Amino acid sequence: MSEIKLKPTNVFECFAQVNAIPRPSKREERMIAFLQDFGKNLGLETIVDETGNVLIRKPATPGMEQKEAVILQSHMDMVCEKNNDVEFDFDNDAIQTYVDGDWLKAKGTTLGADDGIGVAMQMAVLMAKDIEHGPLECVFTRDEETGLTGAEGMQPGFMTGKYLINLDSEDEGEIFVSCAGGCRTNATFHYTDEPMPDKAFCAQLTIKGLTGGHSGDDIDKKRANANKLLARFLYLCLKKYGLQLVDIQAGGLHNAIPREASAVVSVPFAMKESLRVDWNLFAADVEEEYSVTERSMEFLLESCDVPATRIDKQTSDRLITALQAVHNGVLSFCQDIPLVETSSNLACIHKYPETHTIEIVGSQRSSILSARHNMSNTFAAVFELAGADVWTGEGYPGWKMNPNSHLRAVAEEQYKVLFGKDPVVKGIHAGLECGLFSEKYPGLDMISVGPTLRGVHSPDEKLLIPTVEMVWDHLLAILKNI
Repeated sequence: MSEIKLKPTNVFECFAQVNAIPRPSKREERMIAFLQDFGKNLGLETIVDETGNVLIRKPATPGMEQKEAVILQSHMDMVCEKNNDVEFDFDNDAIQTYVDGDWLKAKGTTLGADDGIGVAMQMAVLMAKDIEHGPLECVFTRDEETGLTGAEGMQPGFMTGKYLINLDSEDEGEIFVSCAGGCRTNATFHYTDEPMPDKAFCAQLTIKGLTGGHSGDDIDKKRANANKLLARFLYLCLKKYGLQLVDIQAGGLHNAIPREASAVVSVPFAMKESLRVDWNLFAADVEEEYSVTERSMEFLLESCDVPATRIDKQTSDRLITALQAVHNGVLSFCQDIPLVETSSNLACIHKYPETHTIEIVGSQRSSILSARHNMSNTFAAVFELAGADVWTGEGYPGWKMNPNSHLRAVAEEQYKVLFGKDPVVKGIHAGLECGLFSEKYPGLDMISVGPTLRGVHSPDEKLLIPTVEMVWDHLLAILKNI
């Protein structure tokens, strides 16, 4: 990638270095070591806390020593998603990138720009000898994507700056000043193996090729959830044919709208052709329903060998009914601004034969804590009624807007100076580490900015190249004038 003339060159060269290092969430050891070496090789103070967060301090440039310290912050881990037909090992392989017009993409995997491009900008600032700034602290947190545990584990006092610029947003020209809080709810069904009856027909039902995306930022874009689509068809056939589950493997990460879902089902052999007809009719209906947002959906029905057992009828019926009933998507919008307030994402459904369990994972988000609790309870109640064991995590807090933010005022002013137009100041329905920082550092003045990304948390992730230079120029202007 470094051979391609991408601007700013220093940022994209750093991004290439970042993408050469495997950094799945919770397995960021190589990235931590790389950042330690990077800071020490520059002769800068470099600290790693007990959680694995890395902090690199850079002194002020001459004449700017009296300025307040600014923290630049991003997370080092990435969501590891790939297309099923792609051979890729996220623990060992480097991300393969290519340019497609104005977009930077990866070959069949997530790009890692969330938040590798933020890491790259911090590295470029630390290396630079021709920019003006006061004292800087570059903080790289670990494991943001699977629970913000890096920020959660950070102890007060690790960061000492007055201002914090989070580099984990996905829309250039927008300055984020608040975010939603979120949590995860898990449900577990315990099943027994039931003998497969004579004259049974088994088929694998697969839905794939959906757009997917971020379960917070994209939840209001009417993108189909593969898990919910599969559940709809299973429920139809439960009532019509007495369908029972043999296996189900659907969805991936808790913070991604699922793009693929698959189940092996059994019906009486006499219903074989009727099942195929209903599947095709269902596919046509869904394609019409999502004709704008989902243009690459695939619905596959493949006959398969009849196994000796299937999931017992009671568990299969209760699971399918609960999946049909549980809420997915936007629940409510904010009363004062055009932003999603509360939502839920049915993220994962997986059968584990070794433990005879079926695990369901959902994530709930809201900018209002009581509404988030209500959404989690609503999700939990459906599965409790169906006989599952349910557990809800503590979650992470939201970040409330500071109406007197000096950092926001400077960021707005400098954006107008650079680009001759006003930026959009808004909140985001995704979780940002700023929520946890606001609890640990109550007086910290924060904003979040970043270049334009699309398709994050999916193999369709892409970075709009021209916006990287715009964010870089804006960042340098803020550092100079704060």
